[in-house]
Amino acid sequence: MRVRRKPWAAGEIAQNSHMIHDPASFRGHWKDAFGNDNPIYLEIGCGKGQFLSRNSLRYPDVNFIGIERDETVIATAARRLSESQKNLRLVNANVVDLLDFFTPGEIDRLYINFCDPWPKKKWAKRRLTHRLFLEKYAELLGEHGEIFFKTDNRLLFEFSLNEFCATDWRLSKITLDLHHSEWAEDNITTEYEEKFSSMGMPIYRLEARYEPRNQEK
Repeated sequence: MRVRRKPWAAGEIAQNSHMIHDPASFRGHWKDAFGNDNPIYLEIGCGKGQFLSRNSLRYPDVNFIGIERDETVIATAARRLSESQKNLRLVNANVVDLLDFFTPGEIDRLYINFCDPWPKKKWAKRRLTHRLFLEKYAELLGEHGEIFFKTDNRLLFEFSLNEFCATDWRLSKITLDLHHSEWAEDNITTEYEEKFSSMGMPIYRLEARYEPRNQEK
């Protein structure tokens, strides 16, 4: 859903201390942006920031970065944050440029929450769990990184399962109804998640770690 552009958005982005204006300049030394050596978790398509904001408060010893391409949406996220949330940064950029912003292994965890399902077959390569994106994530995360993925769209979830399995990702903690699963208690919700769940829609979730098969010499 397209968000109506707000006249104050550009000013908020320019002045808000949580915004990173030149993410490529931090490539390879994002820990300098936070002033510590804590692990870094990244959410792509962070929307209005509820998920990241709640995570930053619950886990003060983790650094969080949110990427969102829509200017008004990320400005809204930035406006909602408090100055005390020093472990959270926001970037107004497109996910296709991820490797321009981070070096391999610099990110410890990647969140993909309720991304656009791009339902038509011809749009498959735009899905954030398409194997072309998974290749980027594998390089981004390095040997020890992981992906946490949530969606309300069953067809996207099935597509994603196939893409992960076809590209050497090991899956775990798969559930077809997150809010009635053993992982519900620790789950931090997004705005979309609360909306869909209130309508009685199940939430699909998985975790993935890249484990390439041994290649024959």
